[in-house]
Amino acid sequence: MIVTGPDGVELAVQVHGPEDGTPILFVHEFGGDHRSWAPQVAHFAAHRRCVTYDARGYPPSAVPTDPAAYSQDHAVADAVAVLDALGIARALVVGNSMGGFATLHLGLRHPERCQGIVVAGCGYGAHPDHTAAFRADALALADAYERDGSPAVAADYGNRPARQPLRRRDPEGHAEHLRILAEHDPTGAALTMRGVQAARPSLYDLRDELAGLRVPALLVVGDSDRDALDANLMLAATLPDAGLAVLPRTGHLTNLELPAVFNGLVEDFAVACG
Repeated sequence: MIVTGPDGVELAVQVHGPEDGTPILFVHEFGGDHRSWAPQVAHFAAHRRCVTYDARGYPPSAVPTDPAAYSQDHAVADAVAVLDALGIARALVVGNSMGGFATLHLGLRHPERCQGIVVAGCGYGAHPDHTAAFRADALALADAYERDGSPAVAADYGNRPARQPLRRRDPEGHAEHLRILAEHDPTGAALTMRGVQAARPSLYDLRDELAGLRVPALLVVGDSDRDALDANLMLAATLPDAGLAVLPRTGHLTNLELPAVFNGLVEDFAVACG
C-alpha cells in the first residue's frame, strides 16, 4: 500500500500477519530497505501484525530531489504517518542503525505512540571523538553515489568491518545485503546521507532529553560494532528504563546475523512491555 507523508512524499508500506495483538513497526537501516526485516517478519507475522516500509529515497517509495525533504525530522514524521494511515494508536517500534535513530527520536517526540522501542546498531559516529570523521565520511559517500553509482558504493560500504560478521556467518545473507545496497537509488541515497546521516544531532548532545524518555527501551548492539559500543553504554546509563543486549562476535546487522537471538530478545521485551 502507499501512504502519503505529511509533506506529500509517498511511502511504500507492507503489512503482514493478523491484526490482533500489539503491532510491530520495523524501521530499516541506511544499507537496507523493507527486505532487511525478512527474518523478523517471518517469525512475528505468525502472531502479530508486522509493518515494514521503505524510507523516502528508497524505491518503491518516492525519491524527492529536494535536499530539504531529507532530515531526522522527516524520518520521524514518516513513521508517524505510517502508523496513522494504518489506524495504529500504539506499536512496538524496532529500528536498526539509521532506523534505530529514527526509532529513538520517535520515542522522544511521540511516546504515546510507542509501547516500547527496540534500538539496534544505533550510535555509529555519535561519540564526540568520532562525529567529525563520521560526517565527513557520510558526505564523501554522498558524493560517491552521485559520481560512481550504487553498485560501486555497495562494494565498499557493504564490506566495511562492521558488516563482515554477516559475511562470515551467512555468506548468502551477506550477498543479499550487497544486492539490496547495489539497488539503492543513487539520488535518494546521496540525499539521505547528507540530510539524515550527516546532519543528525549527536546522541551525546541529547543526554538531558534522553534522560526523560518515557518509553521502555531495549538496546541491541554487536560487540564487533566498535563505533556503536560506547554510544550504547552511554544510552544504557542515560535512559531511565532501558536494557542493553551486547551480542558476541556480531557486527552492525544484528537482526540478520543472529536472527533467532534477535527475535527472542524482541519477543521477551514485547512481553515485558505488556
